[in-house]
Amino acid sequence: MDYKVKYDNWLSDPRLCKEGNDELLSIKNDEKEIEYRFGAELAFGTAGMRGLIGYGTNEINIYTVRRATQGLAEYIKSLGKKAMERGVAISYDTRRFSDVFAMDAAGVLLYNGIKVYLYSEARPVPMLSYAVRQYKAIAGIMITASHNPKEYNGYKVYGEDGAQMSPEVTAKVVKYISAITDYFSVELVDIKNKLVQHPLLKIIPYSFEKKYYKQIIKLSLSKKAVKKEGKKIKIVYTPLHGSGYTPVTTVLKKLGINLEVVQEQIAPDPDFSTVKVPNPENKESLEMGIKLANATNADVVFGTDPDSDRLGVCIRDDKGEFLGLTGNQTGILLLDYILRRLKEENNLPSNGVAIKSFVSTGLAKSITDNYGVELVEVPVGFKFIGEKIKQYEQDHSHTFLFGFEESCGYLRGTHSRDKDAVVASMLFAEMVCYYTYIGKSVYEVLMGIYDKYGYCIDRTDNVMYSGLTAMDDMNNKLTEMFNKHIENFGIFNVLAVRNYREGKRYSADGSVSDLEFKDINCLYYELENDSFICLRPSGTEPKMKIYYCIKGKDKEHTEKCLEKVKSAFLADFE
Repeated sequence: MDYKVKYDNWLSDPRLCKEGNDELLSIKNDEKEIEYRFGAELAFGTAGMRGLIGYGTNEINIYTVRRATQGLAEYIKSLGKKAMERGVAISYDTRRFSDVFAMDAAGVLLYNGIKVYLYSEARPVPMLSYAVRQYKAIAGIMITASHNPKEYNGYKVYGEDGAQMSPEVTAKVVKYISAITDYFSVELVDIKNKLVQHPLLKIIPYSFEKKYYKQIIKLSLSKKAVKKEGKKIKIVYTPLHGSGYTPVTTVLKKLGINLEVVQEQIAPDPDFSTVKVPNPENKESLEMGIKLANATNADVVFGTDPDSDRLGVCIRDDKGEFLGLTGNQTGILLLDYILRRLKEENNLPSNGVAIKSFVSTGLAKSITDNYGVELVEVPVGFKFIGEKIKQYEQDHSHTFLFGFEESCGYLRGTHSRDKDAVVASMLFAEMVCYYTYIGKSVYEVLMGIYDKYGYCIDRTDNVMYSGLTAMDDMNNKLTEMFNKHIENFGIFNVLAVRNYREGKRYSADGSVSDLEFKDINCLYYELENDSFICLRPSGTEPKMKIYYCIKGKDKEHTEKCLEKVKSAFLADFE
């Protein structure tokens, strides 16, 4: 159907709310905007759906949310009465319409006779995952656009294990969603008035949240150091107006760690008015925290994103200036700390395993090898880490110790099956206590890791695509690179190419072997000197990510190597 016809159909439908009608009328003379909003449908993948907030089939609004939820409801009903009784857990962050979308999703499920567990206030991703597992729900829904700009929101679906829904199940849900062609036909129970009582609706109580906090505190590794240093150290925290404030401050208070909070960034603010983008990966987003740290002589600043699944950190360097850590640097610091403390306390299991995405730093392998711990690599997406945890619980082959992704996502423990910035905040804070206790700074420890294992630079570049064919253009570029035979990128030879679409590894000597994973839209070049380059299109937006991991003798040497490799790669890419 032509996008203009779709636009006219929406505008003329009496079931369209007044807000939607007014908004669509306001763009009646904007052909490009109409085409964007109605020229496609908002894609639903393994990460759910994410898009600009607005009315239209290609943006996120009450109608696209209701339609997606009806599709999920149809899938759950196909599983039988038991699945419907197990229900769906729902949480949301502090973005515009997050609470509205959450309640509409709950209302659709209730109308379909499916039990709902709903947080009454914004709570983070890990607490949603925890709720799915503890209530033994059949699925979970998290309303969030994570660290995206304020104009976005999203809808993430979780499986019964608390991890993001698998590709196989997602495909089944998408079939049910696609069958719904009338966006306004979805019925729901109106629960926007929180006083509404419904026999299938359970509001998650605070007593349940306390169980989550207790689980987190059990994962502490340095109680003695925390007891001695916790009240004396100075750490600044900012929730960036998101859902992390209550759980992060509650856990650290219970543990006995002193924390200064950026007061201006505590209150939920859907406009995130004190930052350009609520992404703690960017040092700029932590500027107010750094300002407070300089005023209070704090040595560490950390922040969580709106759904509190990512942790961003700044530490003082040897000159007293704040250094923004990359997700990889935070990852190797936490990995080394966890393995060190487990070994020192004689609690390091012989079958211990750490898991990382294959685009995360290669330095992790050197660290795990040093402690005699196996390192497993999985595709990008924390659901793959969650699937490995599930596998190990079932076959008892390994004991999960830590998992991380370069995009500032970390997990210790099996209480959650997604990134958990609450447990990561606790671990980083107690790590500060531990190193203070033994007379070291976190920066000194990081430099010590480089001295021991070699310097490593991990960098990610983004290539943006635009227009209605943006996603196709991006994927066509990846196909073009798949078909190129490349022997080297400047100073580093290509040792092997991993084609994750095919699930094949092509070695430079001509041999071909199977990869554990396939049907993944990703191309990975293994380079000399334990380095790599990886291309991965985003699954939610038209953005090609290019990951570089380059190892060298020292910082200066490694930076020169990176520039040479990058220049050679871009010559082939462009």
